[in-house]
Amino acid sequence: MKKSIQDYFLSFILCFAFFGVLACSSDKEENPVSIKTLSASTNKIDFESKENTIEITVNSNGVAWTLSNSASWIKLSSTSGTSGSTIIKITALENANTSVRNTTLALTSIEGFTSTITISQAAVVATSLYPSYNANPIAADASGMGSSAVELAAKIKLGWNIGNTLEATGRETAWGNPKVTKSLIDAVKANGFNAIRIPCSWNQNLENATTAKIKVDWLNRVKEVVQYCVDNDMYVVVNIHWDGGWLENNITEAKKVENNAKQKAFWEQIATHLRGFDEHLLFASANEPAVEDATQMAVLTSYHQTFIDAVRSTGGKNATRVLVVQGPTTDIEKTNKLMTTLPVDKATGRMMVEVHYYSPWNFAGLTKDETWGKMFYYWGAGFHSTTDTERNATWGEEADLEKNFKLMKTQFVDKGIPVLLGEFGAIRRTTLTGDALTLHLNSRAYYLKTVVKTAKANGLLPFYWDEGSLGNNGFGIMDRSNNTVFDTQALNALIDGLK
Repeated sequence: MKKSIQDYFLSFILCFAFFGVLACSSDKEENPVSIKTLSASTNKIDFESKENTIEITVNSNGVAWTLSNSASWIKLSSTSGTSGSTIIKITALENANTSVRNTTLALTSIEGFTSTITISQAAVVATSLYPSYNANPIAADASGMGSSAVELAAKIKLGWNIGNTLEATGRETAWGNPKVTKSLIDAVKANGFNAIRIPCSWNQNLENATTAKIKVDWLNRVKEVVQYCVDNDMYVVVNIHWDGGWLENNITEAKKVENNAKQKAFWEQIATHLRGFDEHLLFASANEPAVEDATQMAVLTSYHQTFIDAVRSTGGKNATRVLVVQGPTTDIEKTNKLMTTLPVDKATGRMMVEVHYYSPWNFAGLTKDETWGKMFYYWGAGFHSTTDTERNATWGEEADLEKNFKLMKTQFVDKGIPVLLGEFGAIRRTTLTGDALTLHLNSRAYYLKTVVKTAKANGLLPFYWDEGSLGNNGFGIMDRSNNTVFDTQALNALIDGLK
């Protein structure tokens, strides 16, 4: 068939289009369009008031980027980079102001990508709320302070709490216990304990609440009890206990400045007054600080940091004294989850962490049935009742105990940070009678033995909670009215746990 000029023209157009598509396709395969990215490892940084440095990583597959900073109090190790990963050190200089300060860094690439890093720095602790009580700091004194926290932990075998006494609201005898005597401490030592924890209150023992000045006679009384312990070659822990809840019930941003100021004032006085004791004395920041989330944990860490800084600032033997910081609510699972960083200590290897253990609470302390659970009378393999089955423990037995203590071993002990099991125990339910009472008491003895044994196996230092009560629902082992052993079965169980 004879083709017209129009036919030839149409064929040419189609051919051109076909080869053009092939050419474009080929170009796309040989020169793909890359997607440019630019990011930082974090977009928010919160600094404490003192000078501190953190590291971030900038990742880019672009040609070049810059990090701009307009704040004079922020210093950057680098302000630009190219493709790949770049580590940048960001330093916040000390904030000497009483207000929080904020700034924003801009991360920009030449391709036009932009992101920001928001920085906040806490205000300086308002120490002007109270006068400084570090009136006579002295040079560090290493005599009698040779043991690290790990070495000291190896010397602590079994501890005992003087509960409901020096922390009692209304002073030492207000909750029914007699004044602590040297004879009592002698008896505690003679019956197998080589460490004492002294829960202490301070806020109710102020000479002047406006200045947070502690009464000298109270400082002297605590010192006297510490001396009873040290004279017996016993290790002793002095803390700020519940103390009306001023600290441990107020771990919030709203109370942070005020409570840090009081924490500083108290510990400057306590540390200075007890500075002469050697490594037998340990200080503990708090008791059971009520913390439920990461925000509160950050506030608690600031309280612990103030404690450490205040003690160290007094010098002498306090420059290297072993210090104890408490996990959130001293609960093991919360501590494992929330206590991911510890305060900074200029003394290396002189810190311990504290947790408590009353689990399952249904067995250890519950005194009436609740909607969420009933009291357990019997705990552990071989100690369940065949007739009173609704009172057998249904959770929190040996496997859970092992799991919990293993968490602390992995998180702290294995990293050279000993863990103080500052309180543990289980109440006596002496309204039971006959076989039920016998089984319960045998079960309780097995619980105490197993807690001590498992603690020691995982590097935890067990301190039994003795609040002096010898009746129903009491924890008491020692009869403080005559300094004798009241609960021989419980005491023997604790000792057996060490074997």
